Amino acid sequence: MDVLSVVVGIAVVLLGIVVSIALHEVGHMVPAKKFGVRVSEYMVGFGPTLWSRKKGETEYGVKAIPLGGYVRMVGMMPPAPAGARPARGFFGQVVADAREASVSEIRPGEEGRAFYHLSTPKKLVVMLGGPVMNLVIAVVLTFVVLVGIGMPAVTTTVGAVSECTPTSTTAEGEPVCGADAAPSPAEVAGLQAGDEIVEWDGTAVTSWDQLSGLIAAAPDTEVPVVVERDGEQVPLTVTTAERQVPVLDAEGVPETDAAGEPVTETAGFLGMTPTQEHEPLPLSSVPSETWRMVSGTAAIIVTLPVQVAQTAVQAFTDEERSADGVVSIVGVGRLAVDVVAADAPVVATLQVLLSLLASLNVALFVFNLIPLLPLDGGHVLNALYEGLKRTLARLRGLPRPAPADVARMMPVAYVMFVVLIGTGALLMIADVVDPVQLM
Repeated sequence: MDVLSVVVGIAVVLLGIVVSIALHEVGHMVPAKKFGVRVSEYMVGFGPTLWSRKKGETEYGVKAIPLGGYVRMVGMMPPAPAGARPARGFFGQVVADAREASVSEIRPGEEGRAFYHLSTPKKLVVMLGGPVMNLVIAVVLTFVVLVGIGMPAVTTTVGAVSECTPTSTTAEGEPVCGADAAPSPAEVAGLQAGDEIVEWDGTAVTSWDQLSGLIAAAPDTEVPVVVERDGEQVPLTVTTAERQVPVLDAEGVPETDAAGEPVTETAGFLGMTPTQEHEPLPLSSVPSETWRMVSGTAAIIVTLPVQVAQTAVQAFTDEERSADGVVSIVGVGRLAVDVVAADAPVVATLQVLLSLLASLNVALFVFNLIPLLPLDGGHVLNALYEGLKRTLARLRGLPRPAPADVARMMPVAYVMFVVLIGTGALLMIADVVDPVQLM
């Protein structure tokens, strides 16, 4: 693996992560400003500030560790409700400090611009704006991959012509031409790279699957063929050879006899390989593929403790690391390096990298919806709880309840923060000592 591949792979992932985080925070900031909430900071990353500039009432900046970001909205937590007991114990002090810090950000005369004064629908728009932005990014990237670039498809155009008819195969099934091997039927017939086979024995050819079936069904047979060469249709005659191929069951698994030996059958052999080109998929493939990624990621997150435990066991024992397991940012970076180092065509490499970034954004979308602070889903849950209380009070003719006391959830946020740091560190170590092998 050369240094350039490593640099390019890491650069692509870092850029993709930074852009995804930046747009996630834009998804929070724009509606918050629209609803009148004062946004004092917009930061991409954590740790020491590398660059910042104040524009209007908001300071925009980039920090040293590109593993997240935040938008500081004034008044995220309301003051202590009337009659609240004094803080007791460590977590009681945590709750009191969170309330005090939130209230201290509100400048005199701007009490109405505090986040906690927003209605429930507006709070939901603000807090869901970030995850939804990641989902939009994933949809756009999936559109580019499936519709813009398209998926590799085998064509009926000749890519290469075999020089001989194989006399045997290797243990891996690769054809071997012996010293006395006869020229391939394709070479004898005069097929050339770039020829498009448009007719086989009087049947119009429309796909490679159809053509390969027609060839296989005609062993040792003289067949008239029409190819399109340089814009003209050229008639040829090929005499296929015979070869033994394994018989496959309905699931594509080779069948075996009573002795455990592979069952074979005689098939026709032409001696050419087709070309591949990217064929755009229909627009309908985008939502179905997006749903597949979202549902698959949700299933992993639901079983995240089990997934993390399995990853730890696989990383620190002789058990093989599962390609379907969870990975950290380090793991995503290593996968990107493997993709770049594979020396595949540029379009194919770009396609895989964009797919990786789409999957990453889906993960950010789903993970941020977990209904626990400090994740966006925790704020969404509090907003829904607040809305439910207000609705019930209105139906019962009672006074409007005070905003939900979000600060009481800060102990949960602290515990979650520790869990997230620990889980992230464990996955990063696993991705260093035993990375997932994509290629």
